[in-house]
Amino acid sequence: MIDRSALADFLRTRREALQPEDVGFPRGPRRRTPGLRREEAAALAHMSTDYYARLERERGPQPSPQMLGAIAQGFHLTRAERDHLFRVAGHVPDERGSMTEHISPGLQRILDRLDDTPAEIITELGETLRQSPLGAALTGDASVRTGPERSLGYRWFSDPATRALYAPEEHEFLSRLFAAGLRELAGRRGPGSRAALLADQLLESSAEFRTLWAAHEVGLRPRQTKTFVHPSVGALELHCQTLIDPETSHSLLVYTAVPGSESADRLRLLAVVGPLVRP
Repeated sequence: MIDRSALADFLRTRREALQPEDVGFPRGPRRRTPGLRREEAAALAHMSTDYYARLERERGPQPSPQMLGAIAQGFHLTRAERDHLFRVAGHVPDERGSMTEHISPGLQRILDRLDDTPAEIITELGETLRQSPLGAALTGDASVRTGPERSLGYRWFSDPATRALYAPEEHEFLSRLFAAGLRELAGRRGPGSRAALLADQLLESSAEFRTLWAAHEVGLRPRQTKTFVHPSVGALELHCQTLIDPETSHSLLVYTAVPGSESADRLRLLAVVGPLVRP
């Protein structure tokens, strides 16, 4: 059952604890409100100001889990704070583990400071949760992807446009890498897991995946250097550094080019060209 008083108080205290600069808003010379204004909090959670204000006034409908997730992400709540938000709003929080899409505040803050670098936060299934602007320019806007196609490994075996973004000489290794990685993950998460379901879908739809799956290869790891083939700027040889959040198994991938290299020049050009149109 929803505890409207506790929900309102919790939202109010978290809103007032956030400073505009924490979430990319200008402070302005006439700000008197402690923390964020209600309209700013609503914008962070992708909802109307009226809807958000009713929550703080102990009114309105019970927010859905999707709405609560948006609030938790927008307010940069910790996992414990997110779970508490769900409970006072009358919902059972999802189990802790690797399948959560709630990004930790620390990982989000790092990504927020990488506007001039291709970067993304992904799940262990290779689903992009957040991208830097240059990350979207490099590999496409991940927000348009739905269902199993959110997973890079799934798209690798189902969408030729995905492979076109990588140098042909890397295709054979990447096919083995994605198949081996999914086999390890399905084994770790067990039957009935999202990883096992994704493997079943690929076994049904891709002959190449069936061949690789039958080889039972495990233990492959991504190479540190990747060569992307962008349709507007050409080939980019980028080094991938990975930061892993152990609580959620999310990974922050950051792509950099050797200073002074042709790839570095092309990265700067990519920032001007803008987002890749195809997903």
